[in-house]
Amino acid sequence: MTSSFIAIFSLLLLSTMQCHAQLSSTFYDRTCPNALTTIRTSIRQAVSSERRMAASLIRLHFHDCFVQGCDASLLLDETPTIVSEKTALPNLGSVRGFGVIEDAKREVEKICPGVVSCADILAVAARDASSLVGGPSWTVKLGRRDSTTASHTVAETDLPGPFDPLSRLISGFANKGLSTRDMVALSGSHSIGQAQCFLFRDRIYSNGTDIDAGFASTRRRQCPQEDQNGNLAPLDLVTPNQLDNNYFKNLRQRKGLLQSDQVLLSGGSTDDIVLEYSNSPRAFASDFAAAMIKMGDISPLTGQNGIIRTFD
Repeated sequence: MTSSFIAIFSLLLLSTMQCHAQLSSTFYDRTCPNALTTIRTSIRQAVSSERRMAASLIRLHFHDCFVQGCDASLLLDETPTIVSEKTALPNLGSVRGFGVIEDAKREVEKICPGVVSCADILAVAARDASSLVGGPSWTVKLGRRDSTTASHTVAETDLPGPFDPLSRLISGFANKGLSTRDMVALSGSHSIGQAQCFLFRDRIYSNGTDIDAGFASTRRRQCPQEDQNGNLAPLDLVTPNQLDNNYFKNLRQRKGLLQSDQVLLSGGSTDDIVLEYSNSPRAFASDFAAAMIKMGDISPLTGQNGIIRTFD
């Protein structure tokens, strides 16, 4: 009878631990009920000041989750014991918005010290950024904790690149538990934001059959064959500050700026998805929101793992 009681107690304890290890949209309802409102106010101010910041914040969450999971490891600076992900090639000189996240964290710390993780702020900021530029909103699951380590090496290998072929994009997302459909939907975040000249130079000077000649000519004006690597061009010329399905319409006209954009409509397995999203803003918005939720579930630190970072 005693052993039976112990067994039942152990199962209840295990069940409780598993429950605590899962993310929940109500995680801060008691401990910091105004957390999400406070974060949204900070993000709204940042995006109002610079519309491009919306794209940067979505990208921050994405680049965080693909390396060690959604644990805010991307925010860690270089120290004697940490090789920062910020200096990895896919992030160096291009990932931005750190100050916006720090400002949001600072405001949250004022009302609930040591309660809300940076990882959760990244997730909420991405959702708020999307809705503030006309994109979908979604219910963010919360309860992530922050990593004390970073992985420069994984950032170098696991983040998708602008020159990746379709097969590599599909496998890279699959390795993170994301489907091909998720990958195409998340690529739609390129409906906003900008890219540096050196990332699309080869494409616009290639005279390839997969790029509209007029589009290539227009892009060459601000991206010479040599120098001016950092010159920026909008990923979507038509509605550059609106998160919508125009990105997919551009691909149908061979006006994807990056090679990794246009490859989504190149006679491969993703063609039908691109065509569907180009015809249906609702389908894209719905799938984008679902994919962002799924991405936010990648290997979070929960329970007793990780920490809640605070300002020193």
